[in-house]
Amino acid sequence: MDIAASTYGADDAGLICGFLCGADAGARELDSAQAAQWLEARAQRSAGSEEGFLWLHFNLGHNASRRWLSGHACLPQAFFDTLKDGVHSTRIEREEDTLIAVINDVNFDFSFEPSDISTMWISVCEHLVVTTRLRPLRSVDKLRATLKAGERLRSSAELLARLLRNQANALVDIVREVASKVDTIEDDLLARKLDHKRVRLGALRRLLVRLQRLLAPEPAALFRLLQYPPAWMVEADVQDLRQSSEEFSVVLRDMASLQERIKLLQEEIAARVNEDNGRSLFVLTVVTVLALPINILAGLLGMNVGGVPLAQHAQGFWIVVAIVASITTVAVRFAFRRRRSDG
Repeated sequence: MDIAASTYGADDAGLICGFLCGADAGARELDSAQAAQWLEARAQRSAGSEEGFLWLHFNLGHNASRRWLSGHACLPQAFFDTLKDGVHSTRIEREEDTLIAVINDVNFDFSFEPSDISTMWISVCEHLVVTTRLRPLRSVDKLRATLKAGERLRSSAELLARLLRNQANALVDIVREVASKVDTIEDDLLARKLDHKRVRLGALRRLLVRLQRLLAPEPAALFRLLQYPPAWMVEADVQDLRQSSEEFSVVLRDMASLQERIKLLQEEIAARVNEDNGRSLFVLTVVTVLALPINILAGLLGMNVGGVPLAQHAQGFWIVVAIVASITTVAVRFAFRRRRSDG
């Protein structure tokens, strides 16, 4: 299989892409057969086994991916349990000398919908990094492109930190685009162009809430990891992970501020809608008041009974008109005076 030409597809084992990374050389692409040979040589500690670490990225929707991982990767059972537990919040846990991480990232074709967020499961040890996903993600594609361009990674922990940093950068881009959309809605609001902006603001707010719930790492688990890292992690790897967590903290604070801003805009729009509804109701009330006297008099004078007043009077019509106009004038003045007092 031509791995370089395969962007989102997978080979017979479900492998999307594989890289053999070393500190002194650039990443070299491998297919599933070459990866199996490298893992077998590493397990047997043969003379031909290479140094560095291996990154394998699998399509979890492929039927053969779990079978290949169970047969060749020697991953801890906790990793397979994590695939089944259904908990998608971002977290990093330690299982002996292996790090098991769950990362949520936006799909490659992200279109500002909460459903455009997918989960990636990661297993990290000293010489092997396995990532699995169901749909294409931006952070993995960006890392794959940088490795193909010849960038070097120091260790498997640095690769994990790079994935976290790419996820934080994607989140920053989303926050910026959402802020731009909110700016446009705010400008329209100042120009009194509502145009159903409450619906758009509600969708953006739901997106931010979902992103914050899924993408925010669990502080306690990450703190424990940074305090008691595996023995194979050097101080530089710990610093990289700590820096990634700090970047997340900054982005999450920006998201909280943006959510508060959206909430204030929604309240302002709701207030203006209520004001417009009140104004429309007032106009309807005035029209009703104007029509009420003439309707009452027309109903009384139109009854087919004897004794209707002014029926034989020469100026009877104009007298009735004067009475209706007087009553209507008094009612309108009373309504507008109540309006001014309420305002």
